[in-house]
Amino acid sequence: MLKNMLNLFFPKVCLGCRGILLSNESIICTNCRHELPLTLHHLQPDNEAFKKFYGKIPVEFAATFVYYHKKGIVQQLIHNLKYKGHEEIGGLLGEWYAHELITTGVLPKIDEIIPVPLHKRKFRERGYNQVTTFGNSLSTQLKIAYNDKLLFRRKYTKTQTSKNLLKRTELNDDVLFEASFNVEDHNKHFLLIDDVLTTGSTIEACGKALLKIPGARISVLCIAMSH
Repeated sequence: MLKNMLNLFFPKVCLGCRGILLSNESIICTNCRHELPLTLHHLQPDNEAFKKFYGKIPVEFAATFVYYHKKGIVQQLIHNLKYKGHEEIGGLLGEWYAHELITTGVLPKIDEIIPVPLHKRKFRERGYNQVTTFGNSLSTQLKIAYNDKLLFRRKYTKTQTSKNLLKRTELNDDVLFEASFNVEDHNKHFLLIDDVLTTGSTIEACGKALLKIPGARISVLCIAMSH
């Protein structure tokens, strides 16, 4: 009864459009789910996300789940996930995308899922890494180990959303990220995950760090792609 009273005075709203959720809806309303601009990258081996890394780092597979447009549903979801503490969004999208990957069977054999890390200072400021729940959902559904200890960020950088294309490209720095590995990490296929793929420079820098591990291979999966 208390729950019903709380819902009456403080109804749960959709984190995509702010509309009131129906009793059978959770996190995102049915309309927003249908309106999400899916990329279908996983069905296109030579897709636009994969092409981001041509001539930069060797990537075996790359895909994003949805397109990110300014003032769109995905922008609202990413904002709520990244800055408003709504980590459940990452969990929902990770479970959804994992189901698609399992159904199509296109994802190559992966040994570990590696999130793009936050600097310790940024982690303290935000309180969480916005890709953690996305990664944990993928890990649970795909039955692949999630490892957030292998890769770490050496430099503190400000949020990229306020930077222009040139400044974002400058993130491609060999000393920005580093992998702390041992012989057990040799010859593994790592799946790098992040929230939004823009220029690809952050993933590229992470990939370069991981490729210093003998025999390492890289694939990429992101929640969204700027479009």
